[in-house]
Amino acid sequence: MEQRALQRTEELRTARYLPIGAYGVIGDCRSVALVSLLGSIDWWCLPRFDGDPVLARLLDADVGGSCVITPSVSATVSRCYRPGTAILDTTFQTDDGCVVVSDFMPALTEAEKRQLPVPPRAIIRRVRCTQGRVPLQVSVRLRPNFGRSTPEVRQVIPTLATIGWADQLCMAYCSHPLRVRGGVLTGEVTLQAGEQLDLVLAYSMEAPAELPVPQLLDRFEHATERFWRAWANRCAYTGPYHEAVVRSAITLKLLTYAPSGAIVAAPTTSLPEWPGGVRNWDYRYCWLRDAAFTVRVLLELGYHREAEAFVDWLLYATHLTHPELQVVYTLYGEAHIPERELLDLEGYGGARPVRVGNAASDQLQLDVYGEVMLALWQYRRVSGRPFDRDAQRFIRGLVQTVLRRWAEPDDGIWEPRSGRAHHTHSKAMCYAALRCARELAAFDGFTLPLTAMEQAERAMLDWIEQHGFDPKRGAFVSMPGGGMDAALLWLALLDHFLPPTDPRIVGTVDAVIRELGQDELVYRYRRDDGLPGREGAFVICSFWLVEALARLGRCDQATTYFERLLKRANDLGLLAEELHPETGEQLGNFPQAFSHLGLISAALTLQERCC
Repeated sequence: MEQRALQRTEELRTARYLPIGAYGVIGDCRSVALVSLLGSIDWWCLPRFDGDPVLARLLDADVGGSCVITPSVSATVSRCYRPGTAILDTTFQTDDGCVVVSDFMPALTEAEKRQLPVPPRAIIRRVRCTQGRVPLQVSVRLRPNFGRSTPEVRQVIPTLATIGWADQLCMAYCSHPLRVRGGVLTGEVTLQAGEQLDLVLAYSMEAPAELPVPQLLDRFEHATERFWRAWANRCAYTGPYHEAVVRSAITLKLLTYAPSGAIVAAPTTSLPEWPGGVRNWDYRYCWLRDAAFTVRVLLELGYHREAEAFVDWLLYATHLTHPELQVVYTLYGEAHIPERELLDLEGYGGARPVRVGNAASDQLQLDVYGEVMLALWQYRRVSGRPFDRDAQRFIRGLVQTVLRRWAEPDDGIWEPRSGRAHHTHSKAMCYAALRCARELAAFDGFTLPLTAMEQAERAMLDWIEQHGFDPKRGAFVSMPGGGMDAALLWLALLDHFLPPTDPRIVGTVDAVIRELGQDELVYRYRRDDGLPGREGAFVICSFWLVEALARLGRCDQATTYFERLLKRANDLGLLAEELHPETGEQLGNFPQAFSHLGLISAALTLQERCC
């Protein structure tokens, strides 16, 4: 990873809210925590990604909880992940000494979990003084229910406290005694060279709780390092961007809910798509749209077990709504995700409202049928695993729904709140759904209504040609009489549509660059979507452009854009949903699975087409 300039803590401490890119992520494939450059953990949901954020300073600097370990004097700060792991090391260099703060959640094999008493959820923070002496400020301030609740803190012994609220319990161990002040554990500790401080937050959903065992922290750290390195070493990518691809793969693994195989879009809610704006959404759920990219990426990186788990989740999650598909589901496939606003919270940087839930679950987005069918086609083609009768029935149901509904207006891929329309991208994805279904039926020998499918496919192509193509632009457009939409780049990425050399595809890519591009960055669209304010350039659309250019044979341009995009990640190689084109600021929920899927997919396409 490219070395970035060191930062001074006094520059960061003056900010009420740190930049989104100032955070790193740690996790255990069930929940994650965001760790800032200042040594504060400002986001942690329990017991899973979409649970109660007991540390939520990210969304309200006054009432949200945080866990802080930071020098009480000025320091220079730098950080990195240990290679091939999700263990984050943050180094603070003061005038008199240096400490390294190592943050991780235990990640153990099933055999190790049976041998070691590991809490269901835990954050482990280990501070090692490597030279001189460094005074530290330590505080633990849990505030459940988005900061609305103040838990009861009881000191059991000087190094162990219980933090309880409702029927929940968190145990806090610190190797140096802390004191209780107003529901906060706090203390000042000075470490000398060779000395160490350990802090553990251990959460249990039910009694009896597993106590943090200080004598096991070394074993937890070593086991976690082995777990992640063994997983990263399974990556089959051998191209020139190995470090960025592996970091993105680890990030996707962190966003995977291991019990079900679902991958959340992001672990946060309501981080704004523009500073101070209102485009603030809850992304702690699983979007079916991610399916096609997710399956391709996992399979091509060699993570077949994870791809199989995701496909199994996809087939399970959609049972309740079959043969209709929703846009988004919970980690366990629940279809109802009502959206509400928490008006009493300040919001990140004053960006209101803070939202919980997502009303996109009520939208009709017909492109989802194409993306899901692409995922199933890719999985069947690469894995060789035949689909059983239940899966075949599922595929038939999707085909029938596409035949019945493809000609309807829908809400489109970007979930605008301006009403339904006829979207070219949605029609093309419905066409791809039927073409993939044909091949799946041929693979496994089951029947489909082929005559009706042929008629629908011809009608779809006729519609796209007559209503979705603008002869003046020489390009496909978002909707009849509409403008450009970055989702149209998908037309260059589909194997089940026109060849990428078709002049209409070439013209569409050029029109996207001309009308939506800003150097290597791409905006989704430039139109009224029913919401006030601006948004940043969309990261995955920028990676789609890289792939489209590579498929058109413009390898030099594709490579240049890709390498520029890599430099726009934060110092840890992490990406949010969007980017501020002028300042480079990360915008939107963070880290974003879609962005990291796009990075890996673009790297794979460059390797395939341009190496």
